[in-house]
Amino acid sequence: MRYQISGKQIDIGMALQSHVQEELNAAVKKYAERPTDANVVFSRNAHEYVCEATVHLSTGLTATAKAHATEIYGAFDACRDKMEKQLRRYKRRLKDHHRERSEPVELFGAASYILASDQQTDESEPETLQPIIVAEMETKIPSLSVGEAVMQMELSGAPVLVFRNENKSGVNVVYRRDDGNIGWIDPQTDT
Repeated sequence: MRYQISGKQIDIGMALQSHVQEELNAAVKKYAERPTDANVVFSRNAHEYVCEATVHLSTGLTATAKAHATEIYGAFDACRDKMEKQLRRYKRRLKDHHRERSEPVELFGAASYILASDQQTDESEPETLQPIIVAEMETKIPSLSVGEAVMQMELSGAPVLVFRNENKSGVNVVYRRDDGNIGWIDPQTDT
């Protein structure tokens, strides 16, 4: 597994890097057969250290965890524990589905835009209804089953996931509802 361990405006020593590699490797290998790479970023937020970890699996799924602590090693340990919990749930769900994905997840390119928020202080009408594009990026849309999409959304900690439905080959959305349940948007296609 390839590791990228870095710090945002803080120095990461060799002892911490080797600790992260050993501990994360042990946690990930326990539940995932073929992890490809891991990205761990340390930063400071006031008096706390923040550790964010992302592990990419060969199946195309991604696990993400984030934790805070007053000590940098404590932040990593809490992050590793969250990652381990997510991967344990992932493995349990794979067993519940009684099938493993034989092919890697297919990814499709798409454009992603960041739009400026409309924060006008007065009650005046905007000059145009066209939103202002702040940034343009390229993103990937995975081809998954609905169950895998829900699992990927929970693994990444995202509130919403856009995916291409393997069974219908259309674009679908799963999202976390305010009541804690999962919503699924499956557009009707004309046949």
